[in-house]
Amino acid sequence: MRYIDFRSDTVTKPTPEMRKAMYEAEVGDDVLGDDPTVRRLESLASEIFKKEAALFFPSGSMANAAAVKVHTNEGDEIIVEERSHIYLMEMGHLSFISRVIPRPIPSSRGNLDIEFMEKTIRKVRRYYIPKTSLVCLENTHNYWGGSIVDIKNLKEVYDLAKNYGLKVHIDGARIFNASVATGIPVYEYAKYADSVMFSLSKGLCAPVGSMLVGDKDFIDEARRIRKLLGGGMRQVGVLAAAGIVALTKMVDRLKEDHQKAKMLAGGLKNIGYDIDPDDFPTNIIILKVKDAALFVEKLKENGILALPISPNEVRFVTHNDISFEDIERCLNVCDSLIASL
Repeated sequence: MRYIDFRSDTVTKPTPEMRKAMYEAEVGDDVLGDDPTVRRLESLASEIFKKEAALFFPSGSMANAAAVKVHTNEGDEIIVEERSHIYLMEMGHLSFISRVIPRPIPSSRGNLDIEFMEKTIRKVRRYYIPKTSLVCLENTHNYWGGSIVDIKNLKEVYDLAKNYGLKVHIDGARIFNASVATGIPVYEYAKYADSVMFSLSKGLCAPVGSMLVGDKDFIDEARRIRKLLGGGMRQVGVLAAAGIVALTKMVDRLKEDHQKAKMLAGGLKNIGYDIDPDDFPTNIIILKVKDAALFVEKLKENGILALPISPNEVRFVTHNDISFEDIERCLNVCDSLIASL
């Protein structure tokens, strides 16, 4: 049986152009700074985001971990959104690696309430109270169904953070999805952050890798932390070459993933599922069901793969390797299941 895989956009396969670029990549020892393809990728990323420098990482989690480590001191407190990936889904590196205390706060689909955030900031320094030093945002927001953090909210958060001397980091694993959906260039989002992480291996289809962008001093220290975490790589130009194709050829097509997601959400609503398509502006859909584990099991029996993210929520993610015909097949399967579940 051929499975249609909605579990994540991380399941995308590298395109033929990526495979060719990887085969032909000029390489060198990246730990020694000698890989020209990595240098081109990093230069391209910093140019796109209008930041001073960029650094190639094997994963987004490692890039996030390095960013937090550079921005904080042990024992600091950092503000995170309560459903954020960096807080819930990255193996606790905030406390394990950086030894900081996460302060989760609620949001409106990833948009922080400025008054609540200000009340959360530790304003008085005492030796027995942890210092607030960092705010971490997520755009698009995974567990809020690919929601987009409004750029006005980003600016408000950034301005408030700067008023209290805090750094701001954006987990922008899917920030190009936000950009394509809104028409706002990624560098406009990046203006309101000291650092941004973004993924090459999700909707952009590269096989491996994420980027971290920021000012030169930040990236220099992040390079040291990357090595400390075991992320120093050698002839990694074979992977960076795919990243270059991802950034130059795969961004504009993300709108197709959004169209597929809208088609899926609208179809599920028409079938009778409890879903509002307007809640899902990019490529992630979260469907409420009675029993997520059972629903996913039944989908798999019919050739559809999806991911349970709570006892009554199932996540579907559209991507380059899913066609509009695959959406139709998924809707037919979901139609056959609604009466029995």
